[in-house]
Amino acid sequence: MVLVSSIGGPSPVLGVRADAGHYGCMRAEEPAAHEPNPEVPVAVRAQLLATEHWSLLASRSTTQGEVLTRISMFLYLVSAGLVSLALAGQATDFDEGFPGIALTLLGIILLVGVLTEVRVINVSLEDLAYVLAMNRLRGAYVEIDPGVSEYLMASRFDDLPGSQTTYYFLGARNWSQVLGSSMVFIMAVNSALLGLLLAGITLAVGLPTWLCVTIAVIGGLGFLLGSLRLGYTRYYDLWRHHTPRFPSPPAAGRPASRDSGDTPTA
Repeated sequence: MVLVSSIGGPSPVLGVRADAGHYGCMRAEEPAAHEPNPEVPVAVRAQLLATEHWSLLASRSTTQGEVLTRISMFLYLVSAGLVSLALAGQATDFDEGFPGIALTLLGIILLVGVLTEVRVINVSLEDLAYVLAMNRLRGAYVEIDPGVSEYLMASRFDDLPGSQTTYYFLGARNWSQVLGSSMVFIMAVNSALLGLLLAGITLAVGLPTWLCVTIAVIGGLGFLLGSLRLGYTRYYDLWRHHTPRFPSPPAAGRPASRDSGDTPTA
């Protein structure tokens, strides 16, 4: 991980401690101001930074692969569960035993979905941490050789505008990136599953159909809005506890700009 160290020590990249809890409770530490050691050759410094960069890339790739596998497993489970419900309905002729089977299966699938959603949210924040860490390394590269800045499409600033530039080089990020993300996709699937589960429960207890549909829709939408609110809160809570080492200049903070040196271009 980048945000926290597995042994509870300070992270050398983002300056927070593992024993400070989750993203909402971790405290930012002021980075120590260390001047470059003139006795260390520039080539050695560049090699050390490149080694850290490759380590971050490998960790990010591993994390992304793991969460994509989790998402695929969950979607396979949803598909298999719905097919199983159809087969169980045909086998039982939708008699009194079918509601119990359906509610149990939907509950298990929803539980797996919620756990998957939690992991997807955590990985989204971890991925942001990797991006910030690599942006910080690019800032160090530019300090070593300012001439490379004009060749960097990704940002060298480890703050919010810098992360947005790295995630989307060619313009301003908008809500289409958020709505099309894996996180929102899993939230929508879980909301639909919860709606089905609530509809099944209310129908099983004999409530009118219109009331069952109303409860299902309200419950599903409430879960979706609550999940979005949780993701939003976790995201901005991370920024409140993050101290940039290379903040964007005022001109570079425009979302539509690309960070290529001190003067961004469109």
